[in-house]
Amino acid sequence: MTKKVVLASGNAGKLKEFKSLLQQCDFDVHPQAEFSVPEAEETGLSFVENAIIKARNACEHSGLPAIADDSGIEVDALHGRPGIYSARFSANWQNQAASDPRNNEYLLHQLANTADELRSARYQCVLVFMRHAEDPTPIVCQASWEGLILREPVGENGFGYDPLFFVPEHNCSAAQLDKTIKNRISHRGRALQLLLNELKHNTHF
Repeated sequence: MTKKVVLASGNAGKLKEFKSLLQQCDFDVHPQAEFSVPEAEETGLSFVENAIIKARNACEHSGLPAIADDSGIEVDALHGRPGIYSARFSANWQNQAASDPRNNEYLLHQLANTADELRSARYQCVLVFMRHAEDPTPIVCQASWEGLILREPVGENGFGYDPLFFVPEHNCSAAQLDKTIKNRISHRGRALQLLLNELKHNTHF
Protein backbone atom coordinates (compact mmCIF):
# COMPACT_ATOMS: atom_id res chain seq x y z
CA MET A 1 0.00 0.00 0.00
CA THR A 2 1.33 3.44 -0.95
CA LYS A 3 2.08 5.68 2.02
CA LYS A 4 1.75 9.46 1.74
CA VAL A 5 4.60 11.54 3.16
CA VAL A 6 5.25 15.29 3.25
CA LEU A 7 8.56 16.81 2.21
CA ALA A 8 9.32 19.77 4.46
CA SER A 9 10.68 21.85 1.60
CA GLY A 10 9.51 23.93 -1.32
CA ASN A 11 12.54 23.02 -3.45
CA ALA A 12 11.33 21.45 -6.72
CA GLY A 13 14.64 19.71 -7.34
CA LYS A 14 14.61 18.07 -3.92
CA LEU A 15 11.00 16.99 -4.41
CA LYS A 16 11.80 15.27 -7.71
CA GLU A 17 14.81 13.51 -6.19
CA PHE A 18 12.89 12.31 -3.13
CA LYS A 19 9.90 11.19 -5.21
CA SER A 20 12.08 9.08 -7.48
CA LEU A 21 13.99 7.32 -4.71
CA LEU A 22 11.16 6.81 -2.23
CA GLN A 23 8.88 5.19 -4.79
CA GLN A 24 10.99 2.10 -4.11
CA CYS A 25 9.54 2.04 -0.58
CA ASP A 26 5.96 2.74 -1.71
CA PHE A 27 6.07 6.33 -0.43
CA ASP A 28 4.12 9.00 -2.27
CA VAL A 29 5.97 12.28 -1.62
CA HIS A 30 4.14 15.62 -1.56
CA PRO A 31 5.53 19.13 -1.00
CA GLN A 32 4.48 20.84 2.21
CA ALA A 33 2.92 23.68 0.18
CA GLU A 34 0.06 21.31 -0.75
CA PHE A 35 -0.97 21.38 2.89
CA SER A 36 -0.34 25.11 3.44
CA VAL A 37 2.48 24.32 5.86
CA PRO A 38 4.15 27.56 6.98
CA GLU A 39 7.93 27.80 6.90
CA ALA A 40 9.47 26.66 10.18
CA GLU A 41 11.69 29.03 12.12
CA GLU A 42 15.10 27.35 12.15
CA THR A 43 16.15 28.12 15.71
CA GLY A 44 18.39 25.08 16.20
CA LEU A 45 22.16 25.29 16.60
CA SER A 46 22.90 22.17 14.55
CA PHE A 47 21.79 20.52 11.31
CA VAL A 48 20.05 17.78 13.34
CA GLU A 49 18.04 20.24 15.41
CA ASN A 50 16.90 22.25 12.40
CA ALA A 51 15.92 19.15 10.41
CA ILE A 52 13.82 17.92 13.36
CA ILE A 53 12.18 21.35 13.73
CA LYS A 54 11.22 21.35 10.02
CA ALA A 55 9.96 17.76 10.03
CA ARG A 56 7.89 18.29 13.20
CA ASN A 57 6.41 21.48 11.77
CA ALA A 58 5.34 19.66 8.59
CA CYS A 59 3.81 16.81 10.62
CA GLU A 60 1.87 19.20 12.84
CA HIS A 61 0.29 21.09 9.95
CA SER A 62 -0.35 18.16 7.60
CA GLY A 63 -1.16 15.31 9.99
CA LEU A 64 1.12 13.08 7.91
CA PRO A 65 4.62 11.61 8.25
CA ALA A 66 7.30 14.05 7.11
CA ILE A 67 10.83 14.14 5.77
CA ALA A 68 13.09 17.15 6.26
CA ASP A 69 16.71 17.87 5.51
CA ASP A 70 19.12 20.47 6.72
CA SER A 71 22.39 20.89 4.92
CA GLY A 72 25.28 23.25 4.41
CA ILE A 73 29.01 23.56 4.06
CA GLU A 74 31.70 23.55 6.76
CA VAL A 75 35.04 25.23 6.04
CA ASP A 76 37.86 24.17 8.35
CA ALA A 77 39.78 27.45 8.08
CA LEU A 78 36.63 29.23 9.28
CA HIS A 79 36.16 26.85 12.24
CA GLY A 80 33.21 25.11 10.56
CA ARG A 81 31.44 28.21 9.29
CA PRO A 82 29.15 28.89 7.53
CA GLY A 83 27.57 25.58 8.69
CA ILE A 84 23.87 25.92 9.47
CA TYR A 85 23.99 29.50 8.20
CA SER A 86 25.20 28.48 4.72
CA ALA A 87 22.14 29.80 2.87
CA ARG A 88 22.34 33.20 4.56
CA PHE A 89 26.11 33.46 5.02
CA SER A 90 26.43 36.81 3.22
CA ALA A 91 23.36 38.42 4.79
CA ASN A 92 24.09 42.06 5.66
CA TRP A 93 27.53 41.91 4.04
CA GLN A 94 27.88 45.22 2.16
CA ASN A 95 24.30 45.89 3.31
CA GLN A 96 22.79 43.47 0.78
CA ALA A 97 20.64 40.35 1.02
CA ALA A 98 22.16 36.88 0.81
CA SER A 99 22.12 34.93 -2.47
CA ASP A 100 24.12 32.02 -3.90
CA PRO A 101 26.52 34.26 -5.89
CA ARG A 102 27.02 36.62 -2.94
CA ASN A 103 27.56 33.70 -0.53
CA ASN A 104 30.28 32.42 -2.84
CA GLU A 105 31.82 35.87 -3.15
CA TYR A 106 31.79 36.35 0.62
CA LEU A 107 33.38 32.94 1.18
CA LEU A 108 36.20 33.84 -1.22
CA HIS A 109 36.61 37.14 0.60
CA GLN A 110 36.89 35.31 3.94
CA LEU A 111 39.49 32.89 2.54
CA ALA A 112 41.50 35.41 0.50
CA ASN A 113 44.69 34.87 2.54
CA THR A 114 44.23 31.12 3.13
CA ALA A 115 46.72 28.78 1.46
CA ASP A 116 45.44 26.11 -0.95
CA GLU A 117 46.35 23.24 1.39
CA LEU A 118 44.30 24.82 4.20
CA ARG A 119 41.08 25.22 2.20
CA SER A 120 39.54 21.86 3.16
CA ALA A 121 35.76 21.77 3.51
CA ARG A 122 32.80 19.42 3.48
CA TYR A 123 29.15 19.50 2.68
CA GLN A 124 26.91 18.07 5.40
CA CYS A 125 23.36 16.75 5.08
CA VAL A 126 21.06 15.52 7.84
CA LEU A 127 17.76 13.88 6.89
CA VAL A 128 14.99 13.29 9.40
CA PHE A 129 11.89 11.11 9.00
CA MET A 130 9.11 11.55 11.55
CA ARG A 131 5.96 9.40 11.69
CA HIS A 132 4.03 12.15 13.49
CA ALA A 133 4.71 15.42 15.33
CA GLU A 134 5.36 13.66 18.65
CA ASP A 135 7.49 10.84 17.25
CA PRO A 136 9.99 10.03 20.06
CA THR A 137 12.30 8.05 17.77
CA PRO A 138 12.63 9.84 14.42
CA ILE A 139 14.97 8.30 11.86
CA VAL A 140 18.06 10.51 11.53
CA CYS A 141 20.53 9.96 8.68
CA GLN A 142 23.68 12.01 8.17
CA ALA A 143 26.27 12.05 5.38
CA SER A 144 29.13 14.32 4.36
CA TRP A 145 31.09 15.06 1.18
CA GLU A 146 34.74 16.08 1.44
CA GLY A 147 36.38 18.65 -0.82
CA LEU A 148 38.37 21.88 -1.10
CA ILE A 149 37.38 25.49 -1.69
CA LEU A 150 38.62 26.85 -5.02
CA ARG A 151 39.88 30.40 -5.56
CA GLU A 152 37.21 31.24 -8.13
CA PRO A 153 33.87 29.73 -9.26
CA VAL A 154 34.04 27.02 -11.94
CA GLY A 155 31.12 25.28 -13.69
CA GLU A 156 27.50 26.03 -14.49
CA ASN A 157 25.62 23.16 -12.83
CA GLY A 158 24.38 22.65 -9.30
CA PHE A 159 23.60 25.40 -6.84
CA GLY A 160 24.83 26.92 -3.58
CA TYR A 161 28.58 26.58 -3.14
CA ASP A 162 28.99 23.98 -5.92
CA PRO A 163 31.07 26.28 -8.21
CA LEU A 164 33.66 26.67 -5.42
CA PHE A 165 33.57 23.09 -4.10
CA PHE A 166 36.42 21.08 -5.67
CA VAL A 167 35.92 17.29 -5.70
CA PRO A 168 39.42 15.70 -5.72
CA GLU A 169 38.38 12.22 -6.89
CA HIS A 170 36.79 13.71 -10.01
CA ASN A 171 39.28 16.58 -10.44
CA CYS A 172 36.55 19.17 -10.97
CA SER A 173 34.10 21.35 -9.09
CA ALA A 174 30.71 20.05 -7.96
CA ALA A 175 29.21 22.44 -10.52
CA GLN A 176 31.03 20.57 -13.31
CA LEU A 177 29.81 17.12 -12.33
CA ASP A 178 27.23 15.20 -14.31
CA LYS A 179 23.95 15.30 -12.37
CA THR A 180 23.73 11.51 -12.12
CA ILE A 181 27.23 11.26 -10.68
CA LYS A 182 26.63 14.13 -8.28
CA ASN A 183 23.39 12.58 -6.95
CA ARG A 184 25.28 9.35 -6.26
CA ILE A 185 28.31 10.78 -4.44
CA SER A 186 27.00 13.97 -2.84
CA HIS A 187 26.16 14.47 0.83
CA ARG A 188 22.42 14.54 0.05
CA GLY A 189 22.62 11.55 -2.28
CA ARG A 190 24.40 9.48 0.36
CA ALA A 191 22.04 10.56 3.13
CA LEU A 192 19.07 9.68 0.92
CA GLN A 193 20.44 6.18 0.34
CA LEU A 194 20.86 5.72 4.10
CA LEU A 195 17.27 6.83 4.66
CA LEU A 196 16.06 4.57 1.87
CA ASN A 197 17.76 1.58 3.51
CA GLU A 198 16.24 2.43 6.90
CA LEU A 199 12.74 2.72 5.46
CA LYS A 200 13.06 -0.53 3.51
CA HIS A 201 13.91 -2.47 6.65
CA ASN A 202 11.59 -0.70 9.08
CA THR A 203 8.19 -2.29 9.50
CA HIS A 204 6.65 0.51 11.61
CA PHE A 205 5.60 2.69 8.69
